[in-house]
Amino acid sequence: MNAQQLVDERGDLWLALAPLWLDREPRERDYAHMVEVIEQHGLTLKELEWIFRLELAPVMSRHQLSIASEWRKFDDYQLMKQLVSHNLRLKGWRRKSWALFSGLTTMMVRHRWVELMQRLMVARGEC
Repeated sequence: MNAQQLVDERGDLWLALAPLWLDREPRERDYAHMVEVIEQHGLTLKELEWIFRLELAPVMSRHQLSIASEWRKFDDYQLMKQLVSHNLRLKGWRRKSWALFSGLTTMMVRHRWVELMQRLMVARGEC
């Protein structure tokens, strides 16, 4: 898969989920937008979990750890470049390493992720 394919396939999903890592709790409209975009992709909860853990968290957790990071709003263009770069290299040992350490990279926003998954299940009538 090349960079343009990644942007076409995942870009809107990645940007919709990025507010999980901001310094404020997502608002109702943030969660509603996330659920809407997720539904457009038709992904299972298991697929979403792996996107969260492997595709997003390694990049987004660096923003949380960075002193100079932007916390109110991300620069979508810069963020997309970082996400595409990470995901183009996400093969073999890198994929396994991120899977192994994904608990560390997701723990700061896990409560938000759980809230989002509950809202998604309600929207799908699974809860």
